[in-house]
Amino acid sequence: MWAQNWKNLADIVLPYPGKQSVDVTPEMLRQGYTPLRMFQLAEEFYTSMGMNPMPPEFWHHSMLEKPLGRDVVCRASAWDFCNHNDYRIKQCTEVTMEDLQTIHHEMAHIQYYLQYANQPLLFRDGANPVYFFLPETNINFLLTMALDKVAYLPFAYVVDQWRWRLFSEEWKVEEMNSRWWDLRMRHQGIIPPISRSENDFDPAAKYHVVADMPYIRYFVSLILQFQLHESLCQAAGHFGPLHTCDIYRSREAGRLLSEILSMGSSRSWSEIIHVMTKGRTDKLDSRPLLEYFQPLAMWLSVQNRDEKIVGWATNNEDS
Repeated sequence: MWAQNWKNLADIVLPYPGKQSVDVTPEMLRQGYTPLRMFQLAEEFYTSMGMNPMPPEFWHHSMLEKPLGRDVVCRASAWDFCNHNDYRIKQCTEVTMEDLQTIHHEMAHIQYYLQYANQPLLFRDGANPVYFFLPETNINFLLTMALDKVAYLPFAYVVDQWRWRLFSEEWKVEEMNSRWWDLRMRHQGIIPPISRSENDFDPAAKYHVVADMPYIRYFVSLILQFQLHESLCQAAGHFGPLHTCDIYRSREAGRLLSEILSMGSSRSWSEIIHVMTKGRTDKLDSRPLLEYFQPLAMWLSVQNRDEKIVGWATNNEDS
């Protein structure tokens, strides 16, 4: 709806569609996976690193599937009821790879809640509100990841650029919608599918805009995600390209992750980065993200050169 990630384009843009797929949906269906089994699989990933299992209350009270006979808000979310044992996930799970990824994401929130549960209530929050394949399959995998992760960065940047410029009165209220689409074209290379005017208010389709929730946290968190991935891979003793790292069953990675999560918001995000990187830095660093996608970047450079792809127009008149 917002083009905040482009992963649904994967089936039409993957350069090697005949090669092995990283979509595990068909295999899960073949093996008779259920939503419950998917949650159990996610739990086993975390416990394999020595982290906490889900408490019994989690399995009793969570909504793992869409209930019959009543309407619910299906947007996946994790909940901490702040009593040291009641943690829940609400998700209308279907047996798909996308939902399996979402389960791991939401259960990571529960792991955070479990780890910082002994902090004073004030500090029970985040410190920042924020494979080996054949070459062709490798590029398919990285492109799929980039459609999800890298394509998200300009969107996250645009949302708060638009908000900040509006709040500072750099832009007039009478041009809110056109300015929104100017930013989206410049940074994302997209235009509206139909003609828009100031009678429309397209930014309001994003919940965070109407709820007055700062969005730059998501931009920062994606950078941090790859910094954390690199640190956990180093703790696990991984050698080789960063995108081939697997921390499954690494107790060393689990200990580092548990240490970081247990701090909650009792330490600043820069201090936590310092701990996470074993003192190497206390700053945000995009290098791990760039390193992760380096093979894809090199491949795309060749494609852009050979196919003479030059980008996009930066305004509607040029498009």
